[in-house]
Amino acid sequence: MIRPLPLFIGVRYTRARRRNGFVSFISASSMLGIAVGVMALITVLSVMNGFEKELRERILGMVSHATVQGGADGLEDWQSLLPTLDERPAVIGAAPFVNGEVMLTRGSAVTGALVRGIDPQREPAVSRIANNLVSGQLSDLTDGAYQIILGSRLADELGVGRGDAVNLITPEVRVSAAGILPRLRRFEVAGTFEVDMAQYDSSLALIHLADAQRLQRLGDAVTGIRLEFDDLMTAPKRVRTIAGELPGRYRVSDWTMQHRNFFRAVAMEKTVMFIILMLIVGVAAFNIVSTLVMAVQDKRSDIAILRTLGARPATVMGIFIIQGSLLGIVGTLIGTGAGVALALNVETIVPAIEQLFNVQFLSGDIYLISDLPSDLRAGDVWRISLSAIGLSLLATLYPAWRAARTAPAEALRHE
Repeated sequence: MIRPLPLFIGVRYTRARRRNGFVSFISASSMLGIAVGVMALITVLSVMNGFEKELRERILGMVSHATVQGGADGLEDWQSLLPTLDERPAVIGAAPFVNGEVMLTRGSAVTGALVRGIDPQREPAVSRIANNLVSGQLSDLTDGAYQIILGSRLADELGVGRGDAVNLITPEVRVSAAGILPRLRRFEVAGTFEVDMAQYDSSLALIHLADAQRLQRLGDAVTGIRLEFDDLMTAPKRVRTIAGELPGRYRVSDWTMQHRNFFRAVAMEKTVMFIILMLIVGVAAFNIVSTLVMAVQDKRSDIAILRTLGARPATVMGIFIIQGSLLGIVGTLIGTGAGVALALNVETIVPAIEQLFNVQFLSGDIYLISDLPSDLRAGDVWRISLSAIGLSLLATLYPAWRAARTAPAEALRHE
């Protein structure tokens, strides 16, 4: 015989019609359970990868890959430090900034905000804010013109648009003949931006770097310098190198330090979700145990005849391992194909369901992202598929071992 005997008989048992219909039903249920579990795992992990990627891109579009800051009085030698950082390998952009917390008022509307002073020429190299402008341009921010660009939700809250005036109040006070008064400056709205993240759309305002320096009374100093690398994943390594080579004392941080807890929580959620959904595959694999136990009981006479003809216990064991493994492999292949297809089209399927039933799964007023992104990764597909096949193979061992221990005389006594 050209084919190995265990493989030949194992495949034949899988294809043959069983006398016991319940065994066939359990076999189909096991295969379907593995397929559903694998499909769910691939789809869910792809969606979680999509959320992580989308959030990372949106957050890093506003906070940059790394920052170099000075002490409490700001970064005073930034003008000499900026060319040094800009010329370093892997640095594709460097820009100074000034941060401050203020209150913005317009009539009776009052709201807190984070104001950021930027250099309009250098800012596009370290952030994507220029690509998310709803109205106006960064070049509208000029030294001494006291122009301001607001987040879209912040502008709506104040009820202002381009050309309107807003009052900016800093937490510092000044002493005059009239007493202690807060420092106030009127700005003209030069435009608005929208990055689809409430954290920035509702609380961030941009002004010119020189205007921010005067507002914060920093003189020629700035809060720090923002850096952009050619690969964001190398930021921690690059930051350590920069911190070790810079002269003087600076505080250097990267995006993983600023948002470490957030991305660590996302990674933990992915791991927990993988374990929970893998239990679905585990339940289906346990059904394979039931299927093979009943198949062994159904084939006791066949096993006895094979043993009588000289088949070794290892051969009998191999037959049922192959039979159960085929159920797991076929179920895994079906689930992998369905999961990949669903993950690649989830961004089209979900909006169609929302439109069909007139519902919205992710409200933009509550969630950071209102759509359902997907990022299918080959590594996840392989990990899930191999795990499902491994569980299926593990589930076949005990029933196959019991089949190999079948005594021929005892099995044929009642035939």
